[in-house]
Amino acid sequence: MAESETGTLPAEAENIPDEVAAPDHLALASVFPAATHEQWESAVLKVLNRGRPGGRELDIDAALARLRTTTVDGLQIEPLHVPDGRPLGYPGVMPFDRGATLRTGEMDAWDVRQLHEDPDPHLAREAVRTDLERGATSIWVRTGSDAVDPADLEEVLADVLLDLAPIVVSSREDQVAAAHALLQVWRNRADQSTGTIAGGNLGLDALAHAALTGTDPREALRAQRELVAAVRAEYPQVRALTVDALPWHDAGATDVDEIGLAVAAGVSHLRDLEDAGISPTDAAAQLEFRVSATADQFLTIARLRALRRVWARIGEACGIPPEHRGARQHAVTSWRMLSRDDAYVNVLRTTTACFAAAAGGAESITVMPFDTVHGLPNAFSRRLARNVQIVLAEESNIGRVNDPAGGSAYVEDLTDQVATRAWAWFQQIEAAGGLTEVLASGSSLITDRLAASTAERDRRLSDRSAPITGVSMFPQLVEPPIERRPRPAAPASALPRRRDTEPFEELRDRSAASESAHGTPPTVVLAALGSRRDHGARETFTSSLLAVAGIHTRAVEVGATGDESDDLDVTPVLDALRETGSPVAILCSSPARYAASHHGTRLARALREGGASQVLVAGQPSELTQPDGEDLNTPVVDGHLAAGMDTLPFLRSLLDTLEAAR
Repeated sequence: MAESETGTLPAEAENIPDEVAAPDHLALASVFPAATHEQWESAVLKVLNRGRPGGRELDIDAALARLRTTTVDGLQIEPLHVPDGRPLGYPGVMPFDRGATLRTGEMDAWDVRQLHEDPDPHLAREAVRTDLERGATSIWVRTGSDAVDPADLEEVLADVLLDLAPIVVSSREDQVAAAHALLQVWRNRADQSTGTIAGGNLGLDALAHAALTGTDPREALRAQRELVAAVRAEYPQVRALTVDALPWHDAGATDVDEIGLAVAAGVSHLRDLEDAGISPTDAAAQLEFRVSATADQFLTIARLRALRRVWARIGEACGIPPEHRGARQHAVTSWRMLSRDDAYVNVLRTTTACFAAAAGGAESITVMPFDTVHGLPNAFSRRLARNVQIVLAEESNIGRVNDPAGGSAYVEDLTDQVATRAWAWFQQIEAAGGLTEVLASGSSLITDRLAASTAERDRRLSDRSAPITGVSMFPQLVEPPIERRPRPAAPASALPRRRDTEPFEELRDRSAASESAHGTPPTVVLAALGSRRDHGARETFTSSLLAVAGIHTRAVEVGATGDESDDLDVTPVLDALRETGSPVAILCSSPARYAASHHGTRLARALREGGASQVLVAGQPSELTQPDGEDLNTPVVDGHLAAGMDTLPFLRSLLDTLEAAR
């Protein structure tokens, strides 16, 4: 790209006061000797080889392989990232990694856009007014059979000063009806205001709509062109199109998948409008990208930066002037990451996601209320969602800084990887004829890829290498219910739509149904062998794992019959089996305690003889030693629990044994 596109500060930068401008050089660490990469590698080997026997030490390649992680996308996360000396560039100019717009130090650097989808027009109107009075700067209304009726949009927006607050609409069913309803509101209210409107977006994306409905997008694209023409003629400050990546994200798309599909959709819109006589420059001005923001802070930041870079490259190829190549992004905290159980943890998730979206340079941000999964949010949850943004903007001052993650070697490397892989995925879609052709032909190119991404994510969710706090890790067995007005049934979708926590919630539902039917929850007896020092860690691990499925535990400590005896006093644990009626018992102790006098094996046999139809061990079955002369081929236990295990099939099977109906 030309030097003039990357080496010149945007004009707005001239307005930054000298007292807040960064100095040319910061020598914060100049008094410390510079550490070398070799010194770091030596320290790594010292730590990882501690306790390893001679001759079995790791070399540096093996050590780094243990520290390296891989994302669902296949991105490599190195244990150490070192700046490569590249120029960082500037926000507001090519290639727009550092932002499509320049922040000048004002605290309200992004648009606080709140979503409204309550079918009751009176309640929706009140919620819209409250949001705008208390910090929101724009309104997003979703219409449809499970949301606001397009005919009610006039009432819902009755209290909005349209010359001050931009309005955005969307629909999963009839985008054209939503767009016409908003246009009619603007036309009806023109005489009651200054005659101008603050802006907004008609929310048209014929491609996302086709993916959701399983229809050919070409007819919808024709209707879309007419509305683009109407907006350009009547409301030049309004955008007509939203490249909506949320349906792909909700269907399982990874970060790379989402960007590749968003860019492919954007290119298809440019082509379609060019066929209608609208230049790529004018067509690009009609687009806004709606993307997800997740609790993975750094990947969200990198993804927003990468999307701008890739879209800028598209603009360059299309001959769009450099100053018009920036991608405007509306980031929405992920619906897919929200949990039903321990729902207040969602506040932490959405706060992290909002921070990442702001740090990543999103122009508009929507925070989903923590109780979204439970039904229609109430005033309290809406206030929390709104105030997350206000605190981050006005108290944490996130918006005062341009690209705060820029220059971080980790973020720059992530941005490179996401952009490179997203470009390759975009090229695959283009090679298949472009997104319009892929959708119109019924090709499985996209659905196959989303299915593979979902399968890999599900594997990580199940073995808890991708933990979900309050759900797959540290769950609450008992929590106060959250009561909300139910949502109307959602329209059928050709794309799958599933939250990450749903497989775990199905387990909890089975346990709850069993407790309702029998009066007691599914329960497992834990035979805690030895003292707390022996069994504490594994008993805690086991109780927490079973609580993921809503299974209760009753731990009974099992010790010797006397100070000088090797015999075990199993009476209390056998009594617990009878009292609970549980068919399952789990041994919990340390390897050394299992092996001492073969106590682990003896206890397992006593449990089986005492009525347990299934005996499991926390740890490895090989830790249960058998006395000399006994048949080593006869298994002592029926299974085991350990860190890294595939939890979902294990817990489903355990609930089957406990007769908790599916």
